[in-house]
Amino acid sequence: MKRLLVPLAVAGLSAAALATPATAAPSWVSDPLSPKPADAYSAAYFWLDANGAALKKATEFRVDAKDVPKLAHPQTTSADGKPGMTAPTGTTGAAPRSKNVNLPKTIGKVFFLDRGGDYRWCSATSIQARNRNLVATAGHCVYEQGKDVFAKWVFIPGYYQGKAPYGVYAGAYAFTAYDLDTYDDYDGDFAFVAVHNGFELAGEKTVSKAEYDKWAGDKWIKPHEITAKEFGTCLVNLGNCWSEGEDKPADRVGPDYPGAVVEKEEVGEQAYKDAKTGKGNGYKFGEPETVPVTKAEYDAYKGPGEKAEDTSGNYTITRFYTQKWLKPGTSRTFYRGDYVIGLAKDAGRLGDAVGGQGVAWNQPMGQKVTVFGYPAAPHPDGDKPFTGLTPKICSGRTGTKTYQVNTFKVETHQVLKCSMTGGSDGAPWLLRYDNNKRTGYVNGVTSLFHDQDGNNRIDFVSSAYFDGEVADVYNKANYAATKSIVGPDGELIGK
Repeated sequence: MKRLLVPLAVAGLSAAALATPATAAPSWVSDPLSPKPADAYSAAYFWLDANGAALKKATEFRVDAKDVPKLAHPQTTSADGKPGMTAPTGTTGAAPRSKNVNLPKTIGKVFFLDRGGDYRWCSATSIQARNRNLVATAGHCVYEQGKDVFAKWVFIPGYYQGKAPYGVYAGAYAFTAYDLDTYDDYDGDFAFVAVHNGFELAGEKTVSKAEYDKWAGDKWIKPHEITAKEFGTCLVNLGNCWSEGEDKPADRVGPDYPGAVVEKEEVGEQAYKDAKTGKGNGYKFGEPETVPVTKAEYDAYKGPGEKAEDTSGNYTITRFYTQKWLKPGTSRTFYRGDYVIGLAKDAGRLGDAVGGQGVAWNQPMGQKVTVFGYPAAPHPDGDKPFTGLTPKICSGRTGTKTYQVNTFKVETHQVLKCSMTGGSDGAPWLLRYDNNKRTGYVNGVTSLFHDQDGNNRIDFVSSAYFDGEVADVYNKANYAATKSIVGPDGELIGK
């Protein structure tokens, strides 16, 4: 990886964790995503609201390229230091032995808003960290063209069709290579993101005005329509009530008046006979209506219709109608507002909820890896075999040499024969994957997609080679301190 070095500081981390000797400027950078609890809560709630409507609306993020980039100039790459590994952690015992590949709990999707305001997602995984709070994904799934970080960035492990079975984890701080952040150099197309504790929505509660004012989490006023009498009582009791609109009587207009509606107006038999047939005020409205009534209804009727009683004591009323065209009137509507707070439940630290994959660097080439991602984009020929709803798997040995990708300033990408398409960006490449424990070592993340045989089908994927500089970025992210953003009563903690 090319080295262009500059020191940066990260808010929220200890000075000791970030201290770097003046003679050893780091090759890493860090940027805040949603470090404040209120911002983190807002980002996660954005995706969870309305039963995950925004999650279901999101589409896979695609790298902006006119053509599928080609792998070029294979070359031998030597590690820049000794091989190293950080062991994975799990949350459950070993899975039953299976001939099929067991999916790890750690994988999921990251969701964010791109610069155009579109709802996007990539693939990712939870990884081991001292604070059990790190996510590994592609750098371009965190940084827009190596510049600003994406908005409302969250990770959802085990995501499936709008559901977040282990909670939503809002990003606090992002760590990546200086080359990617500054030059959009895909030799550094990886990122480690420290996330806050996850949370789940836990319903709502109607509270008093005082409780509402003190509540730091999500809250709103829910309106209920009431009568005019209830509105008066509410005002006297200084309640939260209001009215909308005003009382205006209907005006008689012609039948061609925009928005005019017709009503029937009861008239006597002679007036009905004199009325014309057609459309307009005073014109006939249908045929006369003769209906049987009770003796009480017969006696109570005082209208212009014709009343009749036969010799058997049966009563009828015949009613006659003409048209009446009106411009509708309006009336005031009265409301009372209930003070409602939204409750949330702390889902704990990411690593405690789903475990974390290990991380490996400076490993020999040509080793077997297992890749888990959510492909969704079509192949260059338009065929779309993947939906992005469920994770897919690629398994095989990486190439024995690294490759250049000229269009993305890449000099040393490792490659794997794999037909996954866009949407699996950020998918972890797991070295030494244990199918029973469902753990391995992240030794790469899917960065780019390639069509090497020219048949308009993706046949290779590539990743940054995880070397000592990747380990340096990981070690800095490893110290990032995050916390719960939801209190024991479902309230937002802090500001």
